[in-house]
Amino acid sequence: MLTEIRIDGLGVISTATAQFHEGLTVLTGETGAGKTMVVTSLHLLGGARADAGRVRLGASKAVVEGRFTVDDVNDAARAEVQQVLESAAAEPDDDGSIIAIRSVGSDGRSRAHLGGRGVPASVLADFTAPLLTVHGQNDQLRLQRPEQQLQALDRFADDTVGPLLREYQAHRRTWLDARTELLERTARGRELALEAERLQQSLTEIDAVAPEPGEDERLVAEIRRLSDLDSLREAAVAAHAALAGPADAPEDGGGALDALGVARSRMETAEDPALAELAPRLGEVIAVVVDVTTELSGYLSDLPSDPGALDSLLTRQAELKTLTRKYAADIDGVLAWADEARTRLGSLDVSEEALAALAAEVDAAAERVRAAAVKLSAARSKAAGALAAAVSAELGGLAMGKAKLEVQVRPVSAGPQDSAPLAVDGAELHAGPTGVDEVEFRLAAHSGAQSLPLSKSASGGELSRVMLALEVVLAGSDHGATMVFDEVDAGVGGRAAVEIGRRLARLARTHQVIVVTHLAQVAAFADTHLVVNKSDDGEGAVNSGVRALTNDERVVELARMLAGLDDTETGRAHAWELLNIARAERMAAY
Repeated sequence: MLTEIRIDGLGVISTATAQFHEGLTVLTGETGAGKTMVVTSLHLLGGARADAGRVRLGASKAVVEGRFTVDDVNDAARAEVQQVLESAAAEPDDDGSIIAIRSVGSDGRSRAHLGGRGVPASVLADFTAPLLTVHGQNDQLRLQRPEQQLQALDRFADDTVGPLLREYQAHRRTWLDARTELLERTARGRELALEAERLQQSLTEIDAVAPEPGEDERLVAEIRRLSDLDSLREAAVAAHAALAGPADAPEDGGGALDALGVARSRMETAEDPALAELAPRLGEVIAVVVDVTTELSGYLSDLPSDPGALDSLLTRQAELKTLTRKYAADIDGVLAWADEARTRLGSLDVSEEALAALAAEVDAAAERVRAAAVKLSAARSKAAGALAAAVSAELGGLAMGKAKLEVQVRPVSAGPQDSAPLAVDGAELHAGPTGVDEVEFRLAAHSGAQSLPLSKSASGGELSRVMLALEVVLAGSDHGATMVFDEVDAGVGGRAAVEIGRRLARLARTHQVIVVTHLAQVAAFADTHLVVNKSDDGEGAVNSGVRALTNDERVVELARMLAGLDDTETGRAHAWELLNIARAERMAAY
């Protein structure tokens, strides 16, 4: 839900702050006061393209700040918002609300912030997408597009169509991947065969050497060790002789062990207890010296005695270097390259048997796509009748009682340039990412009239009412979201205006609804009434602000909207009557 918005330097608005609440909020004001700037600011928070022409004359930039809460939205929307916040490292405010900011410089440069973090404008679009839907006059025109009509039908029947659409899309991806691989292997058969031959030769060379992980590093250490073999042997022999005595010496030939043994024996036989107590400590020293002497003996026995051992290691190192010069910087890299080459080699089989197997796989995948597309089309066709009936019933309450909406679901034929046509019931269809269907909304404006596409049959006012009726019908799918309507009542009046007010009030039971309107019949149904006032500073500069109206002020504003009767008792009486009727209807509805 949108709880607050602050606007600085946007159009005729120098500085304005507005707070929004649950239910229906209307924005009214005289022509040129800047009502549409509020909608423009919400478009900016939604990631819309920045326009430097919207910056207030004389201001360096325009800034829009919005505060949102997610307590009232559905679980799916809340999870989507949380994912965006986490990916942007954005943080909620102390009260749990999230602040989004968009600024547009007079030079056209735009900046966006979310939860205290600088983000691209596209991240703001992802953040507000599940929270905010803005319907301006351009959005009404988009309703005429086939892709928007398809989305509306799928949104209406999401419980049944959604799983079938996801199943179709998964099968389609598998089919297209297999089909692309088959075409590549067939078209590039000779090239791929040569690549496979090169890979096989390289793998044969690597397998012949049979390197082991880390072998090159171990060889370097061993070669360095053998290169210093004579000096290592001499040092070990001298150390061993110093501890155990020379090998050609008599049994008590003067090694450290013999000297330590004599010292311990003298201490143990001494009559002085203090001297005898030192003997065990010498025993510990002797044990350590014995261990070192034993390890030196093992070290000497392990030293290679074969003079050709070093040559063998150098030869092996040369074999490994042959591989590292060709395939990677070290042996571990060579082994990784070999694994990737084997995987690639498995996909380069262009034999007749392999191509036949892959073609069979493509056919099987196409059959799965075909079956999924048929089920998806059937579900859409079934939902189309229900959507048409529901919207037609709503149009009856919007002073279009004789109007009838038709929702047609038709297959899309594959064009001559279609790279992946799908055969369904003997026809070649275009298998697009949303299925093989196109949807068209057709309107019969009155009884006996021929149904025509919306773009040809609906006036501006009728198109506004069709969009509103559609949103009322679809309202259950996005409970808690904020819906903004700009001039949804354009081109209507009288009883139709009252019915639009009723429908907006009904929509506000499950959504936060914000409406820019010029009709008192619509404004009377609001829970909160905001007015955009403009003032002249006396030097030709116009400034606008936004404020909430009290009950008495609402009567004056409604009277003004009723043909400018705000300064007459009759006009105010009429406004009071209209306001009381709307309140009574809202209370009865609850």
